[in-house]
Amino acid sequence: MVTDLVQIRRLGEKKRAENESFRKHLKRHDFVERNLRHIAEEIEDGIDCKQCANCCKVATVRLLDRDVNRLAKVMRLTVTKFLAGYCDQSEDEGTILRRGAGGCTFLAGNLCSIYEDRPSMCVDFPHLVRGAGSIPSRMWEMIDRAVYCPIVYNSLEAFKVETRFFEKSAQLK
Repeated sequence: MVTDLVQIRRLGEKKRAENESFRKHLKRHDFVERNLRHIAEEIEDGIDCKQCANCCKVATVRLLDRDVNRLAKVMRLTVTKFLAGYCDQSEDEGTILRRGAGGCTFLAGNLCSIYEDRPSMCVDFPHLVRGAGSIPSRMWEMIDRAVYCPIVYNSLEAFKVETRFFEKSAQLK
């Protein structure tokens, strides 16, 4: 299992085109999604996110209205004050948590200072085991996440073996 973040970035970038082909492969072939979820669970269990926290350092966090309302309440702020103090508006993503030089505004070292009340996007991250829709429907996000998240990178590599991606790709050549 690869956990070195420099290596993950290098390999994730190197395999970007392969991962795009794999995404198409998943949409065209039958596979047992339960098996992929099980693989992702095992990999997730084997990696301590608190040692990494790279997602909090690199990714943006989209907020749902219920996240905003809950966080404002927990912080004893009005929604307006919470939005003004902790959020930005993104043309592509809507309301997102503000980021500083070190990543998410709530990141303290490698720990989340609002962990118990963190946004739903953070609860479900990296969206392999938990999340809306099927794994193939979420694959477009995984190509980018494979560049910074050890769980995603290792899961995609294991998924390729499970779905016999390399064998089927070789048959097409």
